[in-house]
Amino acid sequence: MLTVYGMSDSGNCYKPRLLLSLLGRPFRHVEVSTRDGSTRTEAFLKRNPAGQCPLLELEDGRLLAESNAILTYLADGTDFLPTDPFERAETLRWMFFEQNAHEVSIAVRRSLTVYPERKSAATPERMALTVENGMRALAVMERHLTAAPWFGPGRPSVADIALYPYTATAADGGFSLDGFPAVRSWLASVEALPGFQPVGWAPSP
Repeated sequence: MLTVYGMSDSGNCYKPRLLLSLLGRPFRHVEVSTRDGSTRTEAFLKRNPAGQCPLLELEDGRLLAESNAILTYLADGTDFLPTDPFERAETLRWMFFEQNAHEVSIAVRRSLTVYPERKSAATPERMALTVENGMRALAVMERHLTAAPWFGPGRPSVADIALYPYTATAADGGFSLDGFPAVRSWLASVEALPGFQPVGWAPSP
């Protein structure tokens, strides 16, 4: 059985859990956290020297880190990852956008807001920059979604799975989605997919 090592309250760790649920694939969840030091133990660092999660362990023992790499691997051969080269590249483009523009502002602002141990890094300048860049990222999404229902080629894709978690929890970092009706409609569409499970969900042991 597949094993996913991750934090229950991390959006990046939620991504593979959500995709596996949508695909109806059984897996085991092992709770680890960057907050309690469990990703810095010798045992975990042998699995991932970067000391980060999520981490996917295959049935044969091979290991794969980085949330969007995990999504791409798990989605291969399914409708969530296009086979056409251009459509696949377009899907990957939105996954790169998620990591380079969306996650680094919206997720970071949430982290600085939610976790007490990180609030010392929440300087006024940094908080102002994350909200400015986060609103810009949401505006990019809104423009796309006014013309297309998904970030994949006419259907849900790994790009939608990548962008969903930190958009769905944007309010935790002080972002309002009131001015982004297309984004709110897209969130509802993701939540209506068969097999959807909410942020924080993990399979029973």
